Amino acid sequence: MFEMRHRSGTDLAHLRERAAGRFDAVRRRFELLTAPQPEGAHRPPLKLLGGELAYYARWLAGRAFTPCTLPQADHPKVVILLPGFGADGRRMARMAHELERAGHKVKRWKLGHNFGPSEEQFQRLSERIVEVHARYGKQVYLVGWSLGGVFAREMAKLHPDLVAKVITLGSPFSHTPWSNNLWRTYQAVTGYPVNEPPIACDLRAKPPVETVALWSPLDAVISPRAARGLAGERDRAIAVRCTHLGFADSNEAVIAVGRELA
Repeated sequence: MFEMRHRSGTDLAHLRERAAGRFDAVRRRFELLTAPQPEGAHRPPLKLLGGELAYYARWLAGRAFTPCTLPQADHPKVVILLPGFGADGRRMARMAHELERAGHKVKRWKLGHNFGPSEEQFQRLSERIVEVHARYGKQVYLVGWSLGGVFAREMAKLHPDLVAKVITLGSPFSHTPWSNNLWRTYQAVTGYPVNEPPIACDLRAKPPVETVALWSPLDAVISPRAARGLAGERDRAIAVRCTHLGFADSNEAVIAVGRELA
């Protein structure tokens, strides 16, 4: 009888500890979600949000795209597409399809949904780049949308001999970590402050390969100051007139990427 009471008391203590842990986790994420905006950050005007919503509505209805035909590539490239925050490879399927029609070999990153960086994610992505390079015997071109572009820049720093070029699509690698309209959501999902990533990296440092930053004045999520960067942080910055969501698959983004691969 004493052993039964003792076990019940132990189980109850464990339940209390687990409940307290969950409460602390929820409280911390709420604090991250409601953190104050630091000084010096630059956020896109909220009036641009209507464009993002309109694009998403057309995308859901299957009316977001008009025909888009890229010219056939004289020198086909091996490309890996890296999706943005919260998305997986399927979100960039149209871009992959159009680039493949032009003759390029396009590969997915195969890491599922992108919920932020970690040592494990970087190790798996690193292995994926090594695998694709070994399979085709060519340097790969990394095309990253939003957070995927940040990943692409860091991978090129780790593998400059395997990566030929990095193309970022509305990626927040410059200015401040808070120069966007998604940083609070990002913090709440990942569980850490946007300026304290779980891996050591210098986002502004340019990779030792050709690096092109595509940015848009219509982007309601990432500030142009963060996405286009400064001289020395990338080789070139190119303006594209599409929404942030449109960077994944709009004609404007597909054509711009196709030109960079050519």
